[in-house]
Amino acid sequence: MGLLKVGVPQTWDKSKKNLNYVREAGVRQFISTYNRVKDLKGDELVWGDEIEYGIFVLDHENKRVRISLRAKEIMDKLNQNEQVHIHESEGCNWVPEYGAWMVEATPSRPYTGYSTDLLRVERNMRLRRKRILSVLKPDEIAPTVAVFPLLGAMGDDGSVPAVPVGGPVTESDYIGDGIINPHPRFGTLSANIRKRRGEKVNIRVPLFHDVNTPEYKDLPFTPVANCCGEEKMLLWRFGKGDLSREKYGDGFVIVGCSNSAKEFDDHGDPVTLKKWLVNVECQGCKGLFYRSAPGVIVADADWPRNGDIVVGSKIPDVPGWIRLQNGYYLPMYSDEVQITFLHQVAPETHSKNEQSQALGSATPQFRPSVGNVDTIPDLKDALETAVKTSLCPQEAQMFNVRPAIHMDAMAFGMGCCCLQITFQAQDVDESRFIYDQLAVMAPIMMALTASTPVLKGRLADTDCRWGIISESVDDRTPAERGRKGGPGPDLLIAGKGQRRLYKSRYDSISTYIYQGASCEENHMNNRILNMYNDIPVPIDEEKYHQLREAGIDPALSQHIAHIFVRDPLVIFDGAVEEVDDETQTEHFESIQSTNWQTVRWKPPPPRSGPNDPHIGWRTEFRSMEIQLTDFENAAFTTFITLLTRVILTFDLNLYIPLSRVDANMQRAHGRNAAAKGKFFFRRHLAPLEEGDEGFEEEYASMFSRAANGKMPTVNSGTNLTSFDRLESNQSYDSTVSEKRRVAPHASGGAEENSFEEMTMAEIMTGKGDYFPGLIPLIYAYLDHIQCDSVTMERMTKYLDFIEKRATGQLLTPATWIRKFIRNHEDYKFDSVVTDSIAYDLLIACKEIGEGKRESPDLLGDIKIRPISAADAYTRKLESKRVNNEQILSLLRRYSERKTFAETNSATV
Repeated sequence: MGLLKVGVPQTWDKSKKNLNYVREAGVRQFISTYNRVKDLKGDELVWGDEIEYGIFVLDHENKRVRISLRAKEIMDKLNQNEQVHIHESEGCNWVPEYGAWMVEATPSRPYTGYSTDLLRVERNMRLRRKRILSVLKPDEIAPTVAVFPLLGAMGDDGSVPAVPVGGPVTESDYIGDGIINPHPRFGTLSANIRKRRGEKVNIRVPLFHDVNTPEYKDLPFTPVANCCGEEKMLLWRFGKGDLSREKYGDGFVIVGCSNSAKEFDDHGDPVTLKKWLVNVECQGCKGLFYRSAPGVIVADADWPRNGDIVVGSKIPDVPGWIRLQNGYYLPMYSDEVQITFLHQVAPETHSKNEQSQALGSATPQFRPSVGNVDTIPDLKDALETAVKTSLCPQEAQMFNVRPAIHMDAMAFGMGCCCLQITFQAQDVDESRFIYDQLAVMAPIMMALTASTPVLKGRLADTDCRWGIISESVDDRTPAERGRKGGPGPDLLIAGKGQRRLYKSRYDSISTYIYQGASCEENHMNNRILNMYNDIPVPIDEEKYHQLREAGIDPALSQHIAHIFVRDPLVIFDGAVEEVDDETQTEHFESIQSTNWQTVRWKPPPPRSGPNDPHIGWRTEFRSMEIQLTDFENAAFTTFITLLTRVILTFDLNLYIPLSRVDANMQRAHGRNAAAKGKFFFRRHLAPLEEGDEGFEEEYASMFSRAANGKMPTVNSGTNLTSFDRLESNQSYDSTVSEKRRVAPHASGGAEENSFEEMTMAEIMTGKGDYFPGLIPLIYAYLDHIQCDSVTMERMTKYLDFIEKRATGQLLTPATWIRKFIRNHEDYKFDSVVTDSIAYDLLIACKEIGEGKRESPDLLGDIKIRPISAADAYTRKLESKRVNNEQILSLLRRYSERKTFAETNSATV
């Protein structure tokens, strides 16, 4: 979890004096690093996964379970054992996590870009489980569950050893400081988040409404039992609950519905960019020149004319200016405020001055062009119509107040376990492109792996952990959260604590970062080309211009300037001005590592010596929930890995507007969203071809030819085998395709019909003849590389399992856990998870993960081969003589055993 530096962390009051220096130095370090490694090319695919484990203590006599605070002791022992067995081809690396009951594990060497390494994944995950079992006490267990179900519900009796509730770090009413990992970074993170925010974090998750849930009885208002209807999802707007807290207190939260016209709205606060009509009303004026910064005119031939619609948002610190989607700036009115240049219009308003897109698009538009500028209708009429539309009230959203599970400390979020994957790319461009594509997949995979339906001893009305963590580390001041009446400006913190920040620092991404190919026109090099960035991206304007002046392209400059609107949370004594900005990246990483987004883009770290391994440009996929078995975790890990190869090899484009990605994140939290929800997804992953009915011309999906049996003749001479290598190109020297070059600026708005709502089954298995589905595309890729039969057999098991989960034939862990609790003999249908229920639940999870209990609801006909701690390490082939009595004893024991075939039949 981020940087684990040895040293003495500064208090918040002391570190505040150094915040600005660290932010400034962090940008300098990034610029230095980028210029040093930007031309690295041709790196091989290497990748790895991270799994987090919680360690729990069973009290069999009283049927209770508590967290075990022995994680450091267990981790140290595991790492000692790894050194003893370093000669083995497979090993593990063990590192600390936030909770004193948690350990994180990775493979000791990365997986490579060959298909046979796909088989290593489950093998190594099983090895990790065996090894952690080998160092546990007889009453300890370590099932791969997302959260300890009773965390914060047991008062002083929540851990072994017991620790008192509260403390100066968290000041929590529910958990004690003693359950935080003793490494100084973790406690400092917790305290500084609270101090920067100005109060304890406030986490409120909708409580599940069962027939006897006491909080739903005798309410001063009547909650709607099914406020969203059968076809829509209930939405928990994590990170946007200040208004409901002000109205109803900590015990309630407002939820919404996925059918709302204001699904993406935070009770009136903007969360998407606004549209503005250009109309400069002065003699001879035809439009506006772009500005590279407020007041700095750019001589750009493609400047917006009267009648054009531009997309952007106001700059809070510079009144009267709009920052556009493309990175340029425009004034809202003249210097004397006598002439208005820009008029805000409704989101559905289209430009009255349609011009051909200078960048072009391989995907044709789905509406007719309007004609040239000479035939534009009267702009005054157009303006009046547009403004009237923007002022018309939308249909009121159906809100519903629900009782909430309240939590107040970082441990409730960072105490969750998950599954993460990191990929090394060929170069910086590929890492950025994969970052964007995986950002679209993040909510989809989170819903498909959902495993967090229980919090603080209560059943929640959500299934995923992400929003809990998001609220648990939300260090934004009231002003940054859009609330009024908070403290005044603080000159020492970022943005003086007044800049509007729409998301927690643990959230989905706010900007795509792939710039696409440079265009022939020089002015295009100064634009952010990605048209799918349709939500506000708060940036540090000064740092953005510093990055641009250093030669960093606009899209990447925006990304870095965006993450640097945050403050560093932990600063160590003796590591401020002492850090060398030319050779070290400590200050950059201190902010980068505490921007916990669904995907993370990672520049190559500096090498401290010639023997350090080379590490290239990487992308980390962070949204998936932990699964109960290594089979499941390996299935989803290999699925995402193969999907990255599919996207690159088949030259696919998953882009949808980021507002829809955010909507998908909200929907993914919904109860049983994988089976019942719908998600926005791109309709056409490849450019359209002629053949289908459209406007003025006929176009069809390339994939419809395969669906309709119209396949082209394949030249066998062009078939690549590459020895089962997970290739993304024929050779590195091959040029990036034109399709990938234009992907960020292919038509992306709702009016271009580039995306639609799909069920999980449709996303995974296909829809109509135009969308083939991700699983068939992976099969096609495996066929393309001529995958070996052994690997193919295993991948088929994984893909068949994922298809069954996507279609609802198999349950997500969240649905299975909810069902287990509601069917337990001690459950009173009151949404309460008792000691005995939690005890039986974690034993069941342990036994399923270790292959000692079958679970057809979760796994179908898959049977997990039993896991034993005795198999954790290899044994040396000793030749030391033994006596006759030992020989006879061994022979007697052997004669009583079952045969290997009897013991291991029909397991995987």
